[in-house]
Amino acid sequence: MKFDASLPPMPLKDVPAVAKAAEQMGFAAIWTTETQHNPFLPAALIAEHTREMQFGTAVAIAFARSPADLAYTAWDLAAASGGRFILGLGTQVKAHITRRFGMPWPDSVVGKLREEIQAIRAFWRTWQYGEKLNFRGEYYKLTLMSPFFNPGPIEHPDIPIYIAGVNTGLARLAGEVADGFLAHPFHSPRYLREVLLPAIEQGMAKAERETRPALQVTAFVVTDKAEEEFVRSQIAFYASTPSYRRVMRLHGWEETAEQLSALAARGKWDDMPALITDDMLETFATVASLEDLPAALEARYAGLADRLTLYTPFIPGQKDALWRRLVAHFSS
Repeated sequence: MKFDASLPPMPLKDVPAVAKAAEQMGFAAIWTTETQHNPFLPAALIAEHTREMQFGTAVAIAFARSPADLAYTAWDLAAASGGRFILGLGTQVKAHITRRFGMPWPDSVVGKLREEIQAIRAFWRTWQYGEKLNFRGEYYKLTLMSPFFNPGPIEHPDIPIYIAGVNTGLARLAGEVADGFLAHPFHSPRYLREVLLPAIEQGMAKAERETRPALQVTAFVVTDKAEEEFVRSQIAFYASTPSYRRVMRLHGWEETAEQLSALAARGKWDDMPALITDDMLETFATVASLEDLPAALEARYAGLADRLTLYTPFIPGQKDALWRRLVAHFSS
């Protein structure tokens, strides 16, 4: 199991120092997010200021961008880093795509993301091998690539594509076409084992693939009271989202999810964490002392996750002893 870091939202000027510290700490990879900042700009700085550590987007919003935009950006990052870049894509939800990004919402989320991934790889084959660009689907028809716009081949053209999801549709798609699946932090080991992994295997069977995509897990952890309060609020927020209802339903907590949704609709955010019981907390988070956390995480995710990241971002100078302990544990 590889142990990765998450880059906190920060100004670009601060990224090089954090990237260097993450590589020195020994993380296998560092992931950028698309929340308050563009996820690709810090990735370029990570490529420049590190030498061996992998890095990727977890996630870049696919439906906010064209396949060409994603293909060019990933191509340049892979070239600049010697093949260390991972393109992680997410779909977001309809309200954000239409009302924040101003882009259309597709009739089929899975169908459009499948095409977008296929189209990205069509560009890469054209640039690397001279294959004629001729991608035709329901959402994209891409047939023009003149030499003036062709960046040409690179040394490491096999760029991994990971996709993120909560439910089975995108998990099946990962099994069908992706190199990895980014599991949402709102999960339980049971949900991974009984819902997501079987869906990934169904996608593999459809595509007649033998190698399972890597499963990258982002985990909630609770080691003190402050983390407990924060994680309860995050679980309450995610559990209130209707599209994540299946996670709660698996554990028999659908009624609580409906109550949380009702509170969220009325803006009663401060009332929501109280509905998250200790049982729910321990189901969706790893609760352990600082000393016991590495072993607790391994026991929870061994045989499930190929890569592990904490929901807590890596900030140099904060919790360095814990980070060193975790890196050493998962590197041994």
